[in-house]
Amino acid sequence: MRTLGLIGGMSAESTTVYYQTLTRLVRERLGGLHSAQLVLWSVDFAPIAELQAKDDWDATGREMADAARRLEAAGAQAILICANTMHLNAPQVEAAVGAPLIHIADATAQALKARGVTNALLLATRFTMEKRFYRERLEAAGLGVLTPEKADRDRLHAIIYDELVLGVISEASRAEVLAMIEKGRAAGADGIIFGCTEIGLLLDPAEMPLSTVDTAIAHCEAAVEFALS
Repeated sequence: MRTLGLIGGMSAESTTVYYQTLTRLVRERLGGLHSAQLVLWSVDFAPIAELQAKDDWDATGREMADAARRLEAAGAQAILICANTMHLNAPQVEAAVGAPLIHIADATAQALKARGVTNALLLATRFTMEKRFYRERLEAAGLGVLTPEKADRDRLHAIIYDELVLGVISEASRAEVLAMIEKGRAAGADGIIFGCTEIGLLLDPAEMPLSTVDTAIAHCEAAVEFALS
């Protein structure tokens, strides 16, 4: 089994999902007492979030590259950034280490195509929805990408940063996001991307009105495939 290196803490809530999911998937594949072989570098998210808010992606890139180097030095044979937004710094991470980066958008595109989705509603942080780094990766795979209107993008961003990353689950917020999904379906979406690793804490993909990919789960599935191949 190959060793996976996780850059986590963004947020700690979703990093917990990564650890549990990776362990479960390996156990399902190998049986018995098997679990994933991992090293984790968990960052302090507060300084990262401040840099995000300032649009200082050069600084966040240095933080991500440093974390990747630490993981490779600890034996990681592949790197996972356990957050969608921080894949904006994927090029800096790839340049910093020899180990491959398992890109969350590639895993997401593969999962969407396997479900027959062609035009997906992207629900994520404002950075992921509005910047090109993520959607262009999906579009390169032949997928159409829709995002909510600006007021809904701002509200979803607030739900993520003010509630979900703190472990706060609100029924009112759940209803708001479901309303965004209905608007997306009316606009032509035939699938949904939980494009922030915390959204799966708020909504269950199995209960959505359209085929849905939880990016954290898809990312873990791709990582386990690498680890066991």
